[in-house]
Amino acid sequence: MARSTFASRSYSDDAVVLRTYKLGEADRIVILLTAEHGQVRAVAKGVRRTTSRFGARLEPFNVAQVQLVHGRTLDIVSQAVGRRSYGERIVADYDRYTAAAAMAETAEKLTADDYDTAAQHYRLLTGALSAVARGLHEPGRILDSYLLRAVSLAGWSPSFVDCARCGAPGPHRSFSAALGGAVCPQCRPPGSAAPDAATFVLLDGLLRGDWTVVDAAHPRTARAAAGLVAAYVQWHMERTVRSLALVERAGD
Repeated sequence: MARSTFASRSYSDDAVVLRTYKLGEADRIVILLTAEHGQVRAVAKGVRRTTSRFGARLEPFNVAQVQLVHGRTLDIVSQAVGRRSYGERIVADYDRYTAAAAMAETAEKLTADDYDTAAQHYRLLTGALSAVARGLHEPGRILDSYLLRAVSLAGWSPSFVDCARCGAPGPHRSFSAALGGAVCPQCRPPGSAAPDAATFVLLDGLLRGDWTVVDAAHPRTARAAAGLVAAYVQWHMERTVRSLALVERAGD
């Protein structure tokens, strides 16, 4: 009977580790974004002991296949098999680490109460972490592309060409985070930013994942775009992404 009860409460899924923190002397609470069950908070018992069978697999940014058991308040990790170990390569480099930390923090905030799009967020985040770990592009630019796509999944897709408010064909020369991106002269609210044309081109490339455009952008343009991305994302999330303050940009 006990086996049947345990089996009915257990489930398996692929998961990326968003964050961990200590619990007691040997345990750890892990916040996971899973492929099929959304965001999960679970206890990994004994993982801080040197004899732990799967402690390293549950470090931030790693992807593992986990076996979990439903609990009253927190689930319990009963097994973890490593899938992709991005964490070691990411934490060895400051720029990669801060970019990945901002991604994980954003994913945690966006998926806390959103089960419907969690699977898409899982695929987006694991793809971005893979790109950061492998050094495919400058970490800050991968981060900015991830942020724009993540908030788009959450329902706040920006426009960087046509007017975000009235749809007037662009390109335009004003930007309003509150109105959704580029705005025409008629819709432009007081205090709107006025990025140059190159910044709008880069923002659109980041949103579309056009890495030919993104990689070719001048560092000054990339810094300007990063500021607008941060403003846009945090405005619509109505939350501060604290890790963004740690991200250093080329030329800083």
